[in-house]
Amino acid sequence: MAPVEDSGGTGLTPGLEAAWGLRERPSKGPRPGLSVHAIVDTAVAVAASEGLSAVSMGRVAKELGVSTMSLYRYVGAKDELYVLMQDAAVGAPPPPPPPGTGWREGLTRWAWAQRAVFRRNLWLLRVPISGPPATPNSVAWWEAGMEALAGTALDEGAKISVVLLVGGFVRSEAGMTADLGAAMAATGETPEQVMARYGRTLRRLADPERYPRVARALDSGVLDQPDDPDHEFRFGLERLLDGVRILLERSDG
Repeated sequence: MAPVEDSGGTGLTPGLEAAWGLRERPSKGPRPGLSVHAIVDTAVAVAASEGLSAVSMGRVAKELGVSTMSLYRYVGAKDELYVLMQDAAVGAPPPPPPPGTGWREGLTRWAWAQRAVFRRNLWLLRVPISGPPATPNSVAWWEAGMEALAGTALDEGAKISVVLLVGGFVRSEAGMTADLGAAMAATGETPEQVMARYGRTLRRLADPERYPRVARALDSGVLDQPDDPDHEFRFGLERLLDGVRILLERSDG
């Protein structure tokens, strides 16, 4: 998203400056009741009910009962609207953990809270990543992740890398879970039924001579066990944090 000349030195578009409280609504003939917040809230409502692809400047204007051109006084383009929608839906991060909470528990709480945001707003996973955090809530989440690592021996660059690593895992897992959930919902079957059918099919296809490791896993019955929807996230996050622990031990050394 390209900065505008009228950015007052911040490099932000007018809509993002308004989100930071650095810019007021247009002074020339603003329509009563129309604001950046009203536009963003309406766009979020459309995305929540119909998906991100349903959001357009024309659709939002129609919902608000105004002309499309009137929106451009507040939001410069659809990609800017996406960023503002994302900030509104993400909201503020959870309160910091109690004093004395270790880095691992702090990052764990941060990751689970971020995952909950994605699960409440699956359309967020379709918003293109257009750059580093530049909105109030996104920066607040970044700050919260950095706070979890504040008492460690990592330098600032390593802290940023760890926060990006954990955040990237959360987003990736949430996206995969959402896609699998949508595919399962389309079949009209329960997750247990889908996995049972998959197991039966794979047993017919996976010749033990050619795929001995897969066949052994199938014979173990692991795919037939009740599914814990949080297992893969919990397992992946714990292994990721195990790696961060090794990094911290090296830094301490």
